[in-house]
Amino acid sequence: MKQFYSLCFLLSIILPSLAQNSASVAKYDLKKKRLLIQASSMYLYNANQGAIDADSAVVLACKAYKLPVSLAYDEGFNDGGKLIGSEFLEKRNFKMAVKLLSTLKGENRIILLLQLGNFYLFKPGTKFEDLENAKIYITEAVQLSNKIKKWQYQSLLLLGKYYFQANNQAEGKKYFLQVITECRKQNDKLGLANALDAYGTLLSNLDPEKEKILQEAVSLYASLGLEEKRIENYMKITTIYFWTGRINEAKKRFYQNLIDLRKINFTHQQFAETTIVFIELNQRNIPSALYYALKSVKRMETEKDYTFGDIFYTRLGDVYHIYGHNEEALELYQKSIKIGQQTLNSGTWYKSFLAAVAALSLKKNNEALAYLNTVTADYPPKSIFDKMLVAFTKANCYATLKKYDLAEKYFIEMDFYAKQLKTPETFREVIHAYATMSYFYSFTNNAQKAKLYADKVFMLSKTNNKHYDSEIFQYTLYKIDSANGNYLGALEHYRNVKKLSDSTHGVSKTKQIDELKIEYETKNKEQKIKFLNDQDKLQKSELQKSKLLNSVSIGSLILLLITIGLLYNRYRLKQRNHAKLELKEKEINQKNINLRHLLDEKEWLLKEIHHRVKNNLQTVISLLNSQSAYLDNDMALSAIKNSQHRIHSMSLIHQKLYNSENISTINMPNYIRELVEYLKESFSLGQRIRFELKIDQLELDVAQAVPLGLILNEAITNSIKYAFPDERNGMIYVTLEATTENHYLLTISDNGIGIDTDFSAKKLNSFGMSLIKGLSDDLEAKFSMENNNGTILKIEFSQEFPMNKKEK
Repeated sequence: MKQFYSLCFLLSIILPSLAQNSASVAKYDLKKKRLLIQASSMYLYNANQGAIDADSAVVLACKAYKLPVSLAYDEGFNDGGKLIGSEFLEKRNFKMAVKLLSTLKGENRIILLLQLGNFYLFKPGTKFEDLENAKIYITEAVQLSNKIKKWQYQSLLLLGKYYFQANNQAEGKKYFLQVITECRKQNDKLGLANALDAYGTLLSNLDPEKEKILQEAVSLYASLGLEEKRIENYMKITTIYFWTGRINEAKKRFYQNLIDLRKINFTHQQFAETTIVFIELNQRNIPSALYYALKSVKRMETEKDYTFGDIFYTRLGDVYHIYGHNEEALELYQKSIKIGQQTLNSGTWYKSFLAAVAALSLKKNNEALAYLNTVTADYPPKSIFDKMLVAFTKANCYATLKKYDLAEKYFIEMDFYAKQLKTPETFREVIHAYATMSYFYSFTNNAQKAKLYADKVFMLSKTNNKHYDSEIFQYTLYKIDSANGNYLGALEHYRNVKKLSDSTHGVSKTKQIDELKIEYETKNKEQKIKFLNDQDKLQKSELQKSKLLNSVSIGSLILLLITIGLLYNRYRLKQRNHAKLELKEKEINQKNINLRHLLDEKEWLLKEIHHRVKNNLQTVISLLNSQSAYLDNDMALSAIKNSQHRIHSMSLIHQKLYNSENISTINMPNYIRELVEYLKESFSLGQRIRFELKIDQLELDVAQAVPLGLILNEAITNSIKYAFPDERNGMIYVTLEATTENHYLLTISDNGIGIDTDFSAKKLNSFGMSLIKGLSDDLEAKFSMENNNGTILKIEFSQEFPMNKKEK
């Protein structure tokens, strides 16, 4: 059940911890100290990707912050932070603890029995004698609590935990449910919350019941005002989302977690921040990743609390590595290694060391390889996971040095270790290693082996129900399809390579320079097109002159038929002129081809402009999202959220333009459906509010599509927020239909509580209604609103540029 990742290794390199660690924790009360243990141990367990068990992570966190391990596992029997006999257990003086137990009776005896049971039950590693000792003390605590009618719930919960540790989950579940049922009968909210917390924590992240149980615990703790416990269980649910692939939802919860921690003055927010960096980095949101990576490092350096500092330096190094700033990344990785070796080793510094090798190998491959061999000789990898990473790093170094035989040898060694890693926590590194191995074989023109390991990538993605993609993997698929003659597939994969390359490497370019470059190239192309048009006219004029000369030549030949010599002379002249005409015609055809190519390039550049505009709008949305993390004013947060929705409605239009063959008009059915889906997802409506769309096939110019999109956003958002109070169900209807030729009617209605249609000055001054009214005026549209079993909003407008006119 537990994987004891050589806790001796984790603790053997501990030198005296920095004195500031204790100072940074001393300001906390007992509740916040417990929260610190849970927050840091949850992060350590997840960051080590299954290499250490949950109990070892707790021991490591307590060791780092110099807090008693018993603080993490008490069942409500902690009296002001001082437990009976705890001083003996912390010093591992079991004889004195047992001697003290023999002198105790009643409640005090139960408390010490529970402590002893806790101590043996949650010792790092799995030993049969520890479990047996735990069972002896817990069983006596249950029996004694039943006699004196006190501490019964706590004793039963600990017994349930024992059975879970002993791999008898069915028996353990029975005791948890017994306590939960009794607490519901007695209306004991605190007892029920603690029981749900203890039970839900032990369930697997893949168990669908876990989220439901922990969510009830969150609600109960909130009603009791126990904010630290509410946040702790909220983080446990966020971990479920993180490991089950609901990354966007997990990211939103991490941002909310930062807000919650600030509200209770809990300053150790770096564990949430560095996880946000990991998510943003994998989603290629580089500015956000850099912001929070710098923030976590600054927080650590300002407070001089370097506990687990190797983690935060490594994460910032990863961001710089993605940016291409390899020297800065190498410096940060080396800082991480130094902290990991000199303080409490969290299991991260070894990854930092391998990342430093990768950064160094980009310019100094021989030095990187020597560094790798030196450190691994002094600190050989101990886990299967680290052995795989070392083999993977060596393979890449030798591949860069073009020593392909040695590279293949270490790739095969990497494969040997990767096959032994079955946990979902190691999925990301294993699948990336296989993708790189496939790329290596495609690069060395071994298409058969490249396909073999590419298929492993697909198989692992399917098995773990997680999508994997990268630039090198798409390039590998491109090479495989090319070798197999599948040129359409190869072309699609090459396009994906370009997209991924743009999203990753484009971050280091200055946006203003890009925009000026596009503007310059566009003007330059227009000048070339004008020049070619003039050349085309000139060539046509010369062609007409040539035709006239040809006619004169023919007439001259007829007139000069009287002499065979002149006839022959005129015949030769005709042949020469005909050759010149053919040459001119070929030149004109080539010019026309070039002209068409330039027109295509201009269209591509316009699409690229729309692409850049869309990316810039998305950046604005991300910045607003980051800003919201610092706001605790509900009106300000709502305003930012509304602004994000409005910006997204415009961003979606530019996305449609660069994805469409027609770069001047928007297909309204597709656009409206995607906008509605975005709003449903943003408000997490589920099936509470449903939508019915009836949209005629209509293409509109951007000048009309943008205000219509903003009107739709405002009207639908108002319906979602105000039409269905008290979580009631409802329908929202959106209709866009032709009334006459080039005249259309947009209707947004709902079956909610309706709205006061009295257009007083106060109502018209509300921003949303003012925006709808102003946008209607921009469209030169007729705007009306009425109540009829709900709110009905109508916009009547004319198409500004009918399609038949635009085509002319």
